[in-house]
Amino acid sequence: MSWSLPRSIAGACILAAIVLVGISYTGLVANPALVRAGGIALFAVSLFATGAVPNHIASLWFFLACMLLGIAPAATVFSGFTSTPFWLVFGGTVIGIAVKETGLGARIARALARRFGASYAGAVAGTVAVGVALSFVMPSSMGRIVLLLPILAALADQLGFAQGSRGRTGLVLATIYGTLVPAFALLPSNVPNLVLAGAAETLYGVTLIYGEYFLLNYPVLGFAKAIVIALLIAAMFREEPRLAVAPATANPMSAAERRLTIVLVAALLLWMTDFVHHVSPAWVSLGAAAICLAPRIGVLGVDGIHEKVGYGALIYVAGILGLGAVISSTGLGTVLGGVLIEWADLKPGADTYNFAAIGAITSLLAVLTTQPGAPAVIAPLAADLAAATALPLLTVLMTIVVGFSAVIFPYQTPPIVVGLQLGRVGFGTATRFNLVLFAITIVILTPLHYLWWRILGLLS
Repeated sequence: MSWSLPRSIAGACILAAIVLVGISYTGLVANPALVRAGGIALFAVSLFATGAVPNHIASLWFFLACMLLGIAPAATVFSGFTSTPFWLVFGGTVIGIAVKETGLGARIARALARRFGASYAGAVAGTVAVGVALSFVMPSSMGRIVLLLPILAALADQLGFAQGSRGRTGLVLATIYGTLVPAFALLPSNVPNLVLAGAAETLYGVTLIYGEYFLLNYPVLGFAKAIVIALLIAAMFREEPRLAVAPATANPMSAAERRLTIVLVAALLLWMTDFVHHVSPAWVSLGAAAICLAPRIGVLGVDGIHEKVGYGALIYVAGILGLGAVISSTGLGTVLGGVLIEWADLKPGADTYNFAAIGAITSLLAVLTTQPGAPAVIAPLAADLAAATALPLLTVLMTIVVGFSAVIFPYQTPPIVVGLQLGRVGFGTATRFNLVLFAITIVILTPLHYLWWRILGLLS
């Protein structure tokens, strides 16, 4: 395979990482452990961001490098395997197999196809709309993606989109991004939002209110961005349906379909009410998978299931989460945040520049610390940012939202990683779409958001 630009970038970053690790052993730096952590983080990020090697291989190399160099304890390096996203991927994979094998996904997909499947643009718009609507009632973005992807995969089948086709890829991306990205503007609907809200209340006594958060952020970061996602996918992955929409069928549901429907409805209710029972969406997903695999009452046999579960996806997710844990535990994220703020040279009265700079700092931090880690790193610095810019603390906190909602690479956000693995979409394809969406966000949506805040009086 020929040497490509992503591999060239990855090669240069790996060389720089080797140099950093080498320097850490010369005695020329004050904190060699931190420099080594920076080198390994650069090594891992370059591989995850460019896709120069298969993602699960990149994760294995990251694990090995961390352990050989003593970057962090094994419990931290391998913490991804005990994390909730890891088990959400496993549970979601089993649920997806069950939805397909029983025929329930095809049944639901036929209903969706009759409503949205007349054209590709209609199918994409309907997919995004379903994801956005579900984000208002179901707090877990992981849970939403796990629930929707098997159904939308069946919709792709109904429309004649084979695995790997442009049309199918677009529908998978519409499910993932339509479900996740606009929800950054809904307070309880994504993990980074909750991390920021918790830090604001704990550190500053500022309670973020749902309605205020919605008014400040949703018109542009939610509603407008959902429209952009739908239009962009319809343009980039357009492929007219190859099969006529199947007519309604009078065939009754099988016993397996009925049992699976009960399991999915119960899981959905538990996902929607996690604020009451406090059971993680991951354990709900794992419970649903366990029932699907249970003898007699389940809908899947254990024979052959190991051949259908993507273990490479599980290793990849564990690597991404382990990277975030290592960066956090070593203090690398806090140091990088301080360096970026110092370089930004914030000034009182320069609201436009300060707004752009704080958003950019948060976005860049998310490249290294992942999306949930960025608000955890920069929120403790919000008071200093407010003092440096003379902006109200609430304005600074909301500008952090602008930053972490602008995703640069797919690997930064665990729900996207989970969705790509479950939907079997290549990382390179997702990265190209993500970068175009990021560019539109910076050039069009962020200035619109700034103007919206000026209208509301949040900025002068």
